Order: sequence, then C-alpha cells, then structure tokens
Amino acid sequence: PVGIQTGVVLFWFKMKVSRILWLLCKKSGVRTQTVCTGVSTNQQHKQLSSTSAVYRYSTTSSISHCTALIYRKHGDPAQVVQSESMNLPNVGAKCVLVKILAAPINPSDINMIQGTYAILPDLPAVGGNEGVAQVLEVGSQVKALKPGDWVIPRDAGLGTWRTAAVLAEEDVISLPNDIPLLSAATLGVNPCTALRMLTDFEDLKPGDTVIQNAANSAVGQAVIQIAAAKGIQTINVVRDRPDFTTLIDRLKAMGASHVIKEETLRRPELKELFKSCPRPKLALNGVGGKSATELLRHVQVGGSIVTYGGMAKQPITVPVSALIFKNIKVQGFWVTQWKRNHSQDEGALRSMLDELCSLICQGKLTAPACSEVGLQDFGTALDKAMQPFTSAKQVLVM
Repeated sequence: PVGIQTGVVLFWFKMKVSRILWLLCKKSGVRTQTVCTGVSTNQQHKQLSSTSAVYRYSTTSSISHCTALIYRKHGDPAQVVQSESMNLPNVGAKCVLVKILAAPINPSDINMIQGTYAILPDLPAVGGNEGVAQVLEVGSQVKALKPGDWVIPRDAGLGTWRTAAVLAEEDVISLPNDIPLLSAATLGVNPCTALRMLTDFEDLKPGDTVIQNAANSAVGQAVIQIAAAKGIQTINVVRDRPDFTTLIDRLKAMGASHVIKEETLRRPELKELFKSCPRPKLALNGVGGKSATELLRHVQVGGSIVTYGGMAKQPITVPVSALIFKNIKVQGFWVTQWKRNHSQDEGALRSMLDELCSLICQGKLTAPACSEVGLQDFGTALDKAMQPFTSAKQVLVM
C-alpha cells in the first residue's frame, strides 16, 4: 500500500539525516580537541596538518578568550602595560583564528607605548607589531590560508603580544612553516628593512661597499648577512664596550668585512682601510647625530646615505660640501610606509619574503641573538629591551 511505502521512505530518510548529523558532530569534536589540547607547538602543528581537511571552515571559535598585554594610556611601558584576558569574536567568513607562537619586542613597540611613534593605535591597544602565528581555523570565504599555516602581519599595529587572535585574512601573509621559529617571528620588520635599503637606493654590485652604524642592531645584523650573500663588503660601526673583541668575532662570523668603533670614523687610519676596499656607495644610518655625519663624510661621490632610525635622538648635520661637491643623496626609509605603498601589489611583499626565506633556508640569514621569555614574564622582558647595549632581542613565546 502507498501509506506503508511512504512510511518506509520517511524512515530511511530520517536514518540518513541522523547518520549525517552524527558524522558532523564527530568531526566537530575532533576539531575542538585538536585546538584545545595543551601540547607543544610542533606537536600541535602536526595534529593540525593531519586533521585540516576535517575542519577547514568555522563560524564559531573553539577558543573563546586569550591573554593579552594591553595598555590603556601612553607612558612608561613598565607602568602602563598590563596582562589581561580578552574575549575573542567568532571567526567571520573572511577571518582566521590564529595562535600567536612568538612575538619580539622592538624599539617601535616601545615608542608606540610611550606615544612617540609616527603611528599610534586607538586605545586601549594590544602591544606588539611583529610576530608569527599558526592558523587554527579559517572562515568559509578564506581562500589562501588553511589550518597549520604560519602567518605574519602585513602591517604595523596588529597587536601581537597575545596568545590568540581572530584576524582578517587580508591582514596577514603566509610563511613556510619549516623555517626556524625565531627567524619567522623576527622576519617582518628588520630583515625587510635591510633588504629594501640594500636594493632600492643604489645599484650595488659584488665588490661594492656599504658602511653602517648600529651594526649590532637587528637591522645591522641582517644587513651584514644579506650583503655577504650578495658579495657586498660591509664596514660596520659599533659603540665601544667591554666585550668589543667578542662582538667583532660575532659580527665577522655573520659575514662582516670590517668592524670598527665610532671614534675610528674620525681618525686618519680609516684611509688605510679604503686601500683594500672601495669607498662606500651607500651609508645606512640608524643612530643620527654626529655618527651619521661621520658616515656621510666617507661616502663616495654620487652615493647615498639612508636613515632608518635615530637612536641618539639627535638631528643629522649635513655638510654643504657633501651636497654641492659630492652630490650625496640624503634619504630616509620606513618599512611600514613601503608596505603601505605596495599594499595593492601582492607580488612585491610576497617576492621580498620569498627571497628572505630562501636565504634562511640556505643558512645565509639567521635571526638576531634572542632571549625567549614567557608571556607571564613580560615585565622583565620590557625592562631588558629598554637597556643600553642590549645584546639579545627579547622575544615573547606564547
């Protein structure tokens, strides 16, 4: 009879629906367990890779809150930065849920908190402009990222000093997840700055010379290594210190051609150095003041001096003769502005990161000396990051 046949069909249909719902619930359970387990970063990455097909898309976050370092007013970082719990929003269609793996403390981070940087986020704000994160979940309209991918911020102001975040896909860009964690965490600012300055201002060839101050800084170390990989000689200027000999050995092991003290720039013996290498086409200034002026004096006719920092907090004096008779070009560089100028050119940022990651994989570019610090010890890390003659970059590990 028709009634019995209809009943059989309905029963079969309900069984199928129940089976589908059971499978969906089972898959959802796998996703939640994978995200919430307190395993190591490498173990979690392997779990994510093996189960990524199960939960590519998400509309509700399996992590409801994170721990973040927040400042509600500008001032001394030791006084205004606090650790707080933050609620996380649901994962939107074009967003990703990420776990922050590591985030360094850079001078620009300190300046933002102090309220002296060129760009300032709205308050309250999460500290940190740089770092590497691992994608845990993606929204339904995310195309270029998947769970397990490593990502870094495209621009400053993202707030990386936190354990997790829900971010727009367009605000991050992927990196290979087989490079060292500290290299990935410190890649987006200083190595990018170094590569752009070595590329964009003078047509440097193998055998040419670059001179730089602040050679022990993160930018300076990246300049040494990238220049060495390109066959470019470097004259590296550093302040005198008790461990100067040790510093010379460390910088030369990175590929530095010459390491000299600030005061040597003003002495006649520097002329002897130029008998073995050409005068610099390019000078890189991260200090300002007298140090920058002394660098400029040694640049060859028609060369450039590029300023990317001002640690001395003193203006640069440019001799008139350098402009009239030597035609020295005096310019500045800010990697944040470069990224914004190229925000519509996906290939520009991708190409730069690919070149840097290739150098990392070849062992030609390593992270600066770093001290890994747990997020709970952020106060100690901030204090050390603000000390003079800092030999290691403080990196918050989540």
